[in-house]
Amino acid sequence: MPSAQQDSPRAAVPAAPSRLRVHHIAIESNCLDECVSWYREFLGCELIWTLDTFSEVTTRRLPGIARLVEIGAGDLRLHVFERLRGSAPETTSTTGAVQHVCVAVSSPEELALRHDLWLRLFPRYRAAFATADPPTDVLVDADGSQSFYAYDINGVELELCYDPEGGA
Repeated sequence: MPSAQQDSPRAAVPAAPSRLRVHHIAIESNCLDECVSWYREFLGCELIWTLDTFSEVTTRRLPGIARLVEIGAGDLRLHVFERLRGSAPETTSTTGAVQHVCVAVSSPEELALRHDLWLRLFPRYRAAFATADPPTDVLVDADGSQSFYAYDINGVELELCYDPEGGA
């Protein structure tokens, strides 16, 4: 018979997990240029990068996505995006303007462990989950960053990511 520690989902987490931190907050905007200008003036954010081509996973999760920019000030990173009018639901994909929260992990191995941990925990908490959608596969971007998307019990979309450059 397996020990309680082997049955525990915590057993799959590294003995000394990284100090988790928010990597970025994604915000859907109906007026991306004005939103970026406002954050520039209000918080001193600067444009870091812009994206206008997207993976199949992104276009499935965010129908009609047209542009995405990363802006930042200090340790704050915001991913502000817009979708083409008429191609997306009238409301954001979550109940508010925050589309998802991205949590950074320290290694690709930890990312894989947390993906597996979500899958192991889901059956135990299934009745409490607002949505039964499974996590996406781990995606690897051209810059080597890796991530997956999954919902928490409340239906808040989380992105867990590994950024080989460490991010901001």
